[in-house]
Amino acid sequence: MIQSYKRKFKTEKNYDTIVIGSGIGGLTTAAFLSREGKSVLVLERHYTAGGFTHIFKRNGYEWDVGIHYIGEVQRPNSAIRRMFDYISDGKLQWADMGRVYDRIIIGKKEYELVKGVENFKAQLIIYFPEEKKAIDEYVDLVFDVVKSMGSYYSSKALPPFLSRLLGGRMRKKYLKYAGRTTREVLESITQNETLIKVLTGQYGDYGLPPKLSSFAMHATVVRHYFNGGSFPVGGSSEIVKTIDPVIEKGSGTILINAEVDEILIQKNKAIGVQMKDGRKFHAKHVVSSTGIFNTYEKLIPPAVLKKHKMQKQLKKVNPSVAHACLYIGLKGSPEALQLPKNNLWIYPEKGDHDTIVANYLKDPKAPFPVVYISFPAAKDPSWSYRYPDRSTIDIITLLSFDLVKKWEGTQWMKRGKDYDQLKAEMSDRLLEVLFQQLPHLRGKIDHSELSTPLTTQNFVNYKEGEIYGIDHTPERFKQKFLEPRTPIKNFYLTGQDIVSAGVGGAMFSGVVTASAMQGKNLVKKIYKNKK
Repeated sequence: MIQSYKRKFKTEKNYDTIVIGSGIGGLTTAAFLSREGKSVLVLERHYTAGGFTHIFKRNGYEWDVGIHYIGEVQRPNSAIRRMFDYISDGKLQWADMGRVYDRIIIGKKEYELVKGVENFKAQLIIYFPEEKKAIDEYVDLVFDVVKSMGSYYSSKALPPFLSRLLGGRMRKKYLKYAGRTTREVLESITQNETLIKVLTGQYGDYGLPPKLSSFAMHATVVRHYFNGGSFPVGGSSEIVKTIDPVIEKGSGTILINAEVDEILIQKNKAIGVQMKDGRKFHAKHVVSSTGIFNTYEKLIPPAVLKKHKMQKQLKKVNPSVAHACLYIGLKGSPEALQLPKNNLWIYPEKGDHDTIVANYLKDPKAPFPVVYISFPAAKDPSWSYRYPDRSTIDIITLLSFDLVKKWEGTQWMKRGKDYDQLKAEMSDRLLEVLFQQLPHLRGKIDHSELSTPLTTQNFVNYKEGEIYGIDHTPERFKQKFLEPRTPIKNFYLTGQDIVSAGVGGAMFSGVVTASAMQGKNLVKKIYKNKK
């Protein structure tokens, strides 16, 4: 059972590994190590575990803060489903979202993304019959990227001498795609601006518009959803609930309200952590799942940071996009309110994604570059049993950290009238976007509240309230230091910064980190797992 640092808690005297942060990367690392017979202590500063997989409740409603849909889990033999089954002991269940998982809306035109590769292509060809060749070529490219992905990420787990010997060859093909922007690759196969806009209609899933994003990141997300989207039955809190017992079986513990102040390092070797209250925990290994900026700038002693020139590494990467999310509660069941299961991606009619984003960053009152609407209550078949005659909706858009930076350091929920006014104006704008798509919901909102990058900064502890760690640019994928091993002995990194954005990327990072620590390919274990 997850325990609180603020109360009396029972821990082992000695742990093999301390994991800082309970996001899916940290939880996966902990679960894999636990199944290898290692005892793990997971330390989480927030009052609830799970990172972006956690939930919060208010006024009789429940919202998932980061999980909106997951791909590939309906296929029992897919790698991501096997990983989830392995770390949850097969207890985590999934609900299929149906035939259409995403609906791309550009102005007044709608484009459905349909599950099943052939269905996906056929539907796009109906919209763009003259672009059949380009659509076929595009799908082939997506598969080529994903095929080359495994060896690229496997190279991150190699010992240094093997990495020098084999790493270049293992990374070469993937870097060929990762080193080009999404826009660059798409322009090589089609000049149809609307098709490009539709094909990149999920860019919010990794945070960068086509001219800035790596095509490898784009392709990974697109392939991830080819077989449709799914949602965890019981909500995303079921993820940590089902992983916790696996960690406990290995004599491990998850502690919440447990903020780490510094990683203890002696003679360039990690030996444990010091908490904010001065208490110390010791272990043979330490893993940080809190993001590379947090780790280097807040947890590594300055002298060690300077010795290994880690600050120079941070200058080679940038925090990813920040966002605002409007959490809505409505009286009435999802069926009564006619809420769809599929997500809505809503874009202005004129302009390409990059231009629209640039205009919005210059002028926050310009049209939203993207509005994403998710209907979690409709996706979860257990929702109406848990919350009868109630429903929830999430509405997300980009929001620059600069717009809220002047309130940095103020207390959550007490940031002042000007901040509240900013939130109110943005909430009204987002609600109007919702009502344009579902006008019958006007007047039926029972509760709403807006989170900003400061909310993310406060609860998830990311530097500028970013949602996807560091930016997924072509340059990001060339940085060799984004791997589990660090120059500090027995100190490792995990999480989306060393692999890629999203739950799938962060989860795979946990496997890569655990494999590097154990000196063996633990991916093989998920295929031997009977459950």
